[in-house]
Amino acid sequence: MVYVTRGLVDVLLDLASDADPDELTTGVSVSPAGDLEGAADLPPETPVFTDFFLPDPGNAVNAVFGVNLSTPARQTQGQFVSHPVGELAVTRRDDLAEIVFVAVPPWKPDENSFAAFDRSGRRKPLEIVDATPPGKSLTD
Repeated sequence: MVYVTRGLVDVLLDLASDADPDELTTGVSVSPAGDLEGAADLPPETPVFTDFFLPDPGNAVNAVFGVNLSTPARQTQGQFVSHPVGELAVTRRDDLAEIVFVAVPPWKPDENSFAAFDRSGRRKPLEIVDATPPGKSLTD
């Protein structure tokens, strides 16, 4: 089972909608369920996707070579990819990670528009949880 917060899903879908008709790719990371407010039903060590890294559309290295140098790989456990004109599946052109979230229009948080896949492209069971991560500041 893959767990993701409703807030993260909403932000990712908004980013994808704003980028449409272009694709969007960004890293996503997890927090332990024990650190979240509203995730008491999950074991405290359960990883829940909670955070994303702002995409950098101006990154020339990424645009030319498909390599994102702005986010160290060890800081993200997953990737988010939007497919404005595609199917809800992992493609050969997608950046792979342990978990890949894929979204397609109409950019809604339902099973026809948003899904999680493993790096082999197999769809994973997904649960959107109504939990929030602890507040962070720029000095943290």
